[in-house]
Amino acid sequence: MKKYLSIFLAGAMMLSLAACGKETSASGSPSFEISENPIVVTTDDGAGKETSASEETGKKDDVIPANSYRSELTNEWISNDIKDQRPVAVMVDNESTALPHYGTSNADIVYEMMNSTLNGRITRLMCIFKDWRNIEQIGNIRSTRSTNAIIFPEYNAILVHDGGPFYIKDWLANPKFPNSYDHLSGGFARIDRGKGGTYEEYATMDDYKGVGEYAGNSYDGLATRIKKAKFDEEYNEYYMGKHFTFSDDEISLKDIKDAEKAEKVELPYDHNKTKLTYNSDTETYDYSEYGEKYVDGLYDDGRGLSFKNVIIQVADFVQFDENGYMCFYAIGSGTGYFLTDGYAIPIKWEKPDQDELTKFYRADNGEEITLNTGKTYITICPLDVSKKIVIK
Repeated sequence: MKKYLSIFLAGAMMLSLAACGKETSASGSPSFEISENPIVVTTDDGAGKETSASEETGKKDDVIPANSYRSELTNEWISNDIKDQRPVAVMVDNESTALPHYGTSNADIVYEMMNSTLNGRITRLMCIFKDWRNIEQIGNIRSTRSTNAIIFPEYNAILVHDGGPFYIKDWLANPKFPNSYDHLSGGFARIDRGKGGTYEEYATMDDYKGVGEYAGNSYDGLATRIKKAKFDEEYNEYYMGKHFTFSDDEISLKDIKDAEKAEKVELPYDHNKTKLTYNSDTETYDYSEYGEKYVDGLYDDGRGLSFKNVIIQVADFVQFDENGYMCFYAIGSGTGYFLTDGYAIPIKWEKPDQDELTKFYRADNGEEITLNTGKTYITICPLDVSKKIVIK
């Protein structure tokens, strides 16, 4: 009986999301254009000559590396050699036992959202990497959820995870968008950290031979697995285009209607108590949880997670069963906040249908928000606790 009830709930959720996907805001969707051809800067002789940004745009006096383009994920100048390379979206366990994570500070975009209605509504991270081939180790890796399966195709990314509840199956086997749901599940390198197998699975850049507890085992690296799976390694026909609008010059929100100071953010996540603190020296938001600054264990310099842009997306959710499995209504519309450079403004968000991008708009005039160049943190906050969000 429980099995049939679960199938019914999953079907009901699909229908509900489809219905939500047809909703629009009262003001309608603002018009916008997406550029799918980023600016590429090269040298005449290909010898590594660098060009001043003031020469190219007349705006800044920064130095633009040769053979570069502005990343579609951060607007930073990165190698033109990976311009068409698909990102990967890696599911990362966020239980305290799993810490420290490895390689996450290299992510261009980090999503955090409730993973279950149980265990204090523990959250899980989905880290999106453009230049993933140059990261030695990412993880630890855990299972994905329905909401992640809705979101990662927006980036035409390849999902990296270790299984998940059966509720994800319909999302990951959608015949309408087959290649947009490419994913690799399980079988990644087991690296002995004395924490037990659940917390010791990592995506590695190179093929890996196990040591310690896992001696004698061999594991394919991420690039090897993608090639063996015959996934498109470059953006394919399901790529929806550039996700965000960026400003090449620094922008401030402080003069926008309803803007407020935002130097500390406390999110209502009882299990890990996520906080984001504005660092005036770096002009970014530093991430902390479990009462401590977050540290990337891959490096010995103390680096953590810092973001130029923070988006808080408020959404309702449906719970599937007594095990706490759930899904946000990520197709539809709602409200939230956008933060950058120490200020926050209220926003609205819309994702009209499964094969469309989630877009974020200013609440005061309906214009699409413009992000500052840099990394972005996005959290989907449950509607029922959204009034507990602290921004000060």
